[in-house]
Amino acid sequence: MILMLKSKVIVPDTSILIKGMLSRLIEDGKFEGSKIIIPRLVVDELQAQASVGREIGFEGLEELKRLRDLCRKKSIELEFTGSRPTMEEINLAKKGRLDALIRDVAAKHDATLMTGDYVQALVGEAEGVSVEHIANPDRQRKLDIEELFTHDTQSVHLKAGVIPVAKRGKPGSIELVEIRKKPFDAKELKKMIDHILLKARTDDDSFIEIGKHGAMVVQSGNYRISITQPPFSDDIEITAVRPTTKLTLDDYKLHKELERRITDGSPGILIAGPPGSGKSTFAASVADFLVKKGKIVKTFEQPRDLQVGPEVTQYAPLEGDWEKTAELLLLVRPDFTIFDEVRKTKDFKVFADMRLAGVGMIGVVHATNPVSAIQRFIGRVELGIIPHIIDTVIYIAAGKIEKVYEVSLLVKVPSGMQEQDLARPVVEIRDFETKKLEYEVYTYGEENVIIPVQEGDGGSPLRQLAKKTVLQELRRWDPQVSVEFLSDDRVLAMVRNDLIAKIIGKEGRNISEIEKQLGIHISVEPKEGTMKQQATYNYEESGGGIIIKVHEKYTGKLVDVYSGDDYLLSPFVGKGGKIRIGKQSDVGRGVLRAIASNRLRILV
Repeated sequence: MILMLKSKVIVPDTSILIKGMLSRLIEDGKFEGSKIIIPRLVVDELQAQASVGREIGFEGLEELKRLRDLCRKKSIELEFTGSRPTMEEINLAKKGRLDALIRDVAAKHDATLMTGDYVQALVGEAEGVSVEHIANPDRQRKLDIEELFTHDTQSVHLKAGVIPVAKRGKPGSIELVEIRKKPFDAKELKKMIDHILLKARTDDDSFIEIGKHGAMVVQSGNYRISITQPPFSDDIEITAVRPTTKLTLDDYKLHKELERRITDGSPGILIAGPPGSGKSTFAASVADFLVKKGKIVKTFEQPRDLQVGPEVTQYAPLEGDWEKTAELLLLVRPDFTIFDEVRKTKDFKVFADMRLAGVGMIGVVHATNPVSAIQRFIGRVELGIIPHIIDTVIYIAAGKIEKVYEVSLLVKVPSGMQEQDLARPVVEIRDFETKKLEYEVYTYGEENVIIPVQEGDGGSPLRQLAKKTVLQELRRWDPQVSVEFLSDDRVLAMVRNDLIAKIIGKEGRNISEIEKQLGIHISVEPKEGTMKQQATYNYEESGGGIIIKVHEKYTGKLVDVYSGDDYLLSPFVGKGGKIRIGKQSDVGRGVLRAIASNRLRILV
């Protein structure tokens, strides 16, 4: 690089310091016998950037440290001069106020202003200031990390002092291979990082998606590059990811009905799968397909790495908030929005709000199976709303569509239950092609549960859950309670004789409440046998109850009521030898049936 300096005095601005250009030029033997003046407002600006965690601030301050050492070695005079910027000048920095002050310093000392900012150079020349505009020669050069990619490389993983590796192959057949035998050292990786950041600031196709102290994500063309450094990570690490394939929807050979579901109306679709399975590739192909069908498509991404056509606008979180992006998007009125990587609770709520507002939503989520993708919505949104948010789940594995589910809401008796009074809202998850019911989601007790529906033994998962829940409930009274199934919707609980009345409650209220809460019928019987004798009785109906009369001498005593050999309940005898039982309860209906069949027995 040939420098045509009109002065032996040099004033660099922040753009030159951030890029590290000045130290490189000094190392190349430039500026011998010169004087470098650093305006104090430049130092304060870099400090302000570093204070809010922006990497460019730290890079500029590191460059100043290098300059001090190099100037001492090369016998170059280094001076810090000028006043510190006022609060008003700092607030006006984005409007060019600090750049103007730097030009003033150069003019005052009859120095050459050195800048990497083309606009700053033009303004300086217009004001008559001696200017040297340095266009970084690395700006147009291909990234060093790109040289490590082959045609089938998905990602490259570099860490200081560790053998560099890459993931190569297609989804489903990925192989981890060594790139070279010698590890990269910290100096090599820092040089790579400098070039990556330079491209991010000067290339129209590159930008910094996330910038924090010690961590950043850069999108450069097709490459998503994650950079971590101490103190965030234990050492310098660079991970670059690139899509290896660009597919169309035809390559997936979609079912025609599924294709219609994607394009017609405003669907709610989840694209699920484990990391690296090809979810984003499929989402990009869906976006291009919708554009060809004449739809307006936008995306929510951070980082923005979906390989979509120029017709699809890719949005990032506005001021770091997806809710603000959603507010803007509703004004744009897209037909479809693809939400890449729905992860946090806030993301799920934004997805739901957009979907309920009538926008066609296609969400990409990490999931080990298609059902767990739906499960991630449970607890974040109301159960009954889920089918209105998601009507289709497409599960991707090894780059292929492995499973498609459709989701709907019905009010019915869940599989494995029989009594009509157990009907409730049930979310059905069916195989899209065969329409076979595979899972049900509903409220059981106080929990939302996903129960697999199996042919031949559809109630077995329900039985396991029901037994566990009944045991938890009844152990409040009898820690030694035992439970066994009589049918899919009825269990037998064996408890201590003296606790039966407490569990059942007055007129069966306790047990009825438990049955209503758990959605299953519970028969309660004593564990121990009995030496009681059968008593004579009369009965009568009174309003909503049955009154069984035994001898007055049994008043206040606990008796057992049986239907033949089947135990029904153990009530206390009230005043006048009367036992009152509600007709509408399960126990009351059992007593009526026993009386009608002449099988009622009272043991005292």
